[in-house]
Amino acid sequence: MAAGTFIVDTVDPNDISFPLVYIVVVLLAARFCYGRELVLVAAGCVALLVLSYLISPPIGPIEDALLRMSIRSTVIAVTAYLVLQSQSAQAGEREKAALLDLTQDTIFVRNMDDVISYWNRGAAELYGWSAEEAVGRITHDLLKTRFPAPLTAINAELHSLGRWDGELVYTKRDGSEVVVASRWALQRDRQGNPASVLETNNDITERKRAEDALQLAQAELAHVARMSTLGELAASIAHEINQPLAAIVNGAGAGLRWLDRQPPDLDEARQMLARILKDGNRAAEVIGRIRALVRKSPVKMDRLSFNDIVLDVIALARSDIERNRVVLRTRLADDLPPIQGDRVQLQQALLNLVVNAIEAMHDHEPRELVITSGNEEAQNVVVSVRDSGPGLDPETVNRIFQSFFTTKADGMGMGLSICRSIVEAHGGQLSARANEPRGARFEVALPREQAQTRHAAEASQAAALTIPSYNS
Repeated sequence: MAAGTFIVDTVDPNDISFPLVYIVVVLLAARFCYGRELVLVAAGCVALLVLSYLISPPIGPIEDALLRMSIRSTVIAVTAYLVLQSQSAQAGEREKAALLDLTQDTIFVRNMDDVISYWNRGAAELYGWSAEEAVGRITHDLLKTRFPAPLTAINAELHSLGRWDGELVYTKRDGSEVVVASRWALQRDRQGNPASVLETNNDITERKRAEDALQLAQAELAHVARMSTLGELAASIAHEINQPLAAIVNGAGAGLRWLDRQPPDLDEARQMLARILKDGNRAAEVIGRIRALVRKSPVKMDRLSFNDIVLDVIALARSDIERNRVVLRTRLADDLPPIQGDRVQLQQALLNLVVNAIEAMHDHEPRELVITSGNEEAQNVVVSVRDSGPGLDPETVNRIFQSFFTTKADGMGMGLSICRSIVEAHGGQLSARANEPRGARFEVALPREQAQTRHAAEASQAAALTIPSYNS
């Protein structure tokens, strides 16, 4: 094309527009030539333009001819410069894209209609579609995205904050599903209008499977721990049930005697029936508490009174406390605000603390167990379990909440670890320190209902691993 332009320009030097075809030559050469090669093409076009002028000068004033030739040469040179700048920018973009292909993360870009415009190698390897197959497709149609919340709400947060992150479930080309930790970044144009979304994903499928397996194992371990503790409390449970049953039997006998009188004493018989009904309900409540501890029930967040939980545990453990000749003192605040939690789990946590306190005082006198409740300025409701045992060893006190750490000859080392898991799953804290003048003091601090975060309670079935506790 350059040679043809040179011939025509030489044959007809008065054609003003045809030499501008050299610009087209430079633009076409830009598709095949880069850097120095393009400079040589542009210089060759200028050289042909000058050579044509020297061979066949145009008719007219020489000044006008030189001016036209200078303008044409300048236009060719400027075109070559702009093309070089464009090539340099494109090379920079290619380098960036090449760097994005080096990462193991999946990265792709989509416009505001969710049409994919960039798809890196990591995305191709994970999802199964090549860049050529993915570009131009709608993201959520291609990957069959499952969102943790409505897409409208996610997009609203994206537009408001300029970013969003969460977990998504994608379907790969082979039909299998993959869970990813996804991060979205909103890109805006010069006018500030949303232009595109950069999405970066990490494959966390195996991690999620491991977490699910761990939660299942923890739930099974919790069930074993509960059953083990209930076995230890069997005597107390039997005594707790026998008391109302014995009262029912005695009341029934007395009622029969009142009815056998002549005439029958109906008022006394009616009163005795009322007592029998009360004792029957009492036995049913004990059995209900035991069933709640035994069964594998899912986490259930309810509006609870911490004092009621303390009293439930005390009722379950009263006989064991009496058998060990432990003096129980309670100081429960009357103005405790409600909390949000799972009743069974919190009962288990407190029961474990009380069992530990009773065991710690086994060879010590006096045996005094103090359970108190109250408020904290930090929007917390606190229950404290204090004993008069040997206290905490300063060398091991920092390890007592670690899994499998125990100071008992036959201990599993899971009780306090499970307690802390339950309390932290409810957004609270479990702490231990020396009691004055002797013994140990464990405190459970849970946020009040209005300040409590509920997502923590659903986070882990591990909170179901709890060892029973005694309360009074």
